[in-house]
Amino acid sequence: MATQTSPSSPLATALANAPRRLPALIFLTALWLLLFAASLFTPPLLDDADATHANAARHIALTGDLVTLHVNGIRYLEKAPLPYWLVAASFRLFGFNAFAAHLPQAIAILLLALLGYRWAAQVFDARTAFYTGLALLTSAGVFLFTRVFIPEALFSLFLCAALYSFLRATSHNTRETPASLSPATHAHLMWTFLALAVLTKGLVAIIFLSGTALIYLALTGQLKNWRSLKPLTGTLLFLAIAAPWHILAGLRNTEGMDHHGFFWFYFINEHFLRFLGRRYPRDYNKLPTYLYWTLHLVWLFPWSIFFPLALLKGWQSWKSRRIFNATPQSRTVLLLAIYSALVLFFFSLSTNQEYYTFPAYLPLLLIIAASLTRTESNCACTEDHSSRRWLLLAHAALTAIGVALALTLAIGLWTSRHIPFVPDIGDLLAHRNVGHYTLSMSHLFDLTGPSFAALRRPAAIAAIAFLFGPAIAWFLRVKRRHLASTITIALTSAVFLLAAHIAFARFSPMLSSYTFAARIQSLEDRNLIPRNTPVLLYGDQSFGSSIGFYLGRTVSLVDGRSSSMLFGSTFPDAPPIFLTPRDLLDTWATGPRKLLFVPLEHREDVNQLLAGRPLILLQETSGKALYTDRPLDQQQSQQK
Repeated sequence: MATQTSPSSPLATALANAPRRLPALIFLTALWLLLFAASLFTPPLLDDADATHANAARHIALTGDLVTLHVNGIRYLEKAPLPYWLVAASFRLFGFNAFAAHLPQAIAILLLALLGYRWAAQVFDARTAFYTGLALLTSAGVFLFTRVFIPEALFSLFLCAALYSFLRATSHNTRETPASLSPATHAHLMWTFLALAVLTKGLVAIIFLSGTALIYLALTGQLKNWRSLKPLTGTLLFLAIAAPWHILAGLRNTEGMDHHGFFWFYFINEHFLRFLGRRYPRDYNKLPTYLYWTLHLVWLFPWSIFFPLALLKGWQSWKSRRIFNATPQSRTVLLLAIYSALVLFFFSLSTNQEYYTFPAYLPLLLIIAASLTRTESNCACTEDHSSRRWLLLAHAALTAIGVALALTLAIGLWTSRHIPFVPDIGDLLAHRNVGHYTLSMSHLFDLTGPSFAALRRPAAIAAIAFLFGPAIAWFLRVKRRHLASTITIALTSAVFLLAAHIAFARFSPMLSSYTFAARIQSLEDRNLIPRNTPVLLYGDQSFGSSIGFYLGRTVSLVDGRSSSMLFGSTFPDAPPIFLTPRDLLDTWATGPRKLLFVPLEHREDVNQLLAGRPLILLQETSGKALYTDRPLDQQQSQQK
């Protein structure tokens, strides 16, 4: 499926300096190691989804139960199991830590980049393949949304692999090499990857692949060739992979709330009602429409700056009807455009998080990379003033954005120059509770001037990158050193993402409760409190889910029968971990010692509830507090 060019053609001359396959793959792998592998060690697991999902995988690793997920001893039935199986295996190999929890999705990103490279190399050319890998690894959204244990990276890998296999299975007029797999094999691979995608994120995978396939086959006049997809044997293969877990989960999880079991909760509540925004419980938010669409310019930054080039090339192809030509290039662009549009449109109607459209990132970036390569070749091979003008305008815009960002960061650095560094950035944030923190980026709105003092180093690194990187890339583009210019953009983004990771780690005292678990373990190791002292968490378990993970034991929840714990708590075998505020009041300072973790949101509630009762503060970080109900066992003797 590779693009055919004669050795003396202008296009071949323009692409002659494209990196060879081995150096390109080495460069991409090194970039992945720098951005994704090196960042696996910090910060520790975060509260909410990160540690909650890690707790589910921890239960699998310890019990070997591959069917029913559990979090904090409660059935956790809202998620498909494959990401948790992989992380459980990682825990078995590397222990219970952040590195092991995030390693599978980091590997998924590498495989996704390599898939994009292979797809682009076979359909387009070596330079497009290299640009696709660069763009995938250095896009802001890809990096930001893999800092937390969520299934999007793995889901994207399986869906894009299914798309690639679908295209290969339906490309009968393509010249194959002796080592190529047959169309029938690709068809069966498509069904296999679809099954794995369903086991990763649910039935939405079927909607995305089948919807894309039907529209594509209709537009290209290939509906009559539906048998090439091996629907009978492929469906049997799909069911053999995807069905067993769903059947076993349904059989083992009955008698929940209102006599509902797994089938109702997983298929109706978590798929259909979630799409309609009527999921129970209502603990999800939705981005405003204008933000939903425009933020993709951020998630795909800096490569989104070239999106107008892709639109221009697409419009030209549409007007000339070339997009429907039976060439590998036009068919690939058409398929990826249909798929991306379907994903974006679907989640624009549904309840959503910022990262839900992650599966569209690679297809969009591959289209952008192909458009960029084509524009570069036009500039190099012909006097195409229109392409050159659009390309330089994109660089001018990127340079302007870079200068604006650099100046903004410089102002922040200057105004905070006399503010002392405070390690606990959470004490300096505004805590505006934007979107009730149900959106991933809500905490960014909490930044204040004083909090910038804790971010001086990453801000300085990012400012230097933005000030010089885009300008150098623009200069190289003017000099028609296109490959060097594009690599400079990628490296600028890489430096910025490293700075972003340093800043992200600075937020860990606020986003993670790891230090509280470490404090509890330290007190137990020093015999200041008994081993396995009961730990109580006030509010939903997501407020301090990293405590349970790092302690490796169940914590009781005060007024926390909500959110992800609600449905599982209605099963007859649910452990008695749910306490009311009245239960806490009646048992505090009586019986065995207790430890109470209180998130910032409930500090005032606890102070009022336990007013007049002993409330000994053991640790306070970012407004979160750890209390006990009596002096430490050896505190008085140590003071003497």
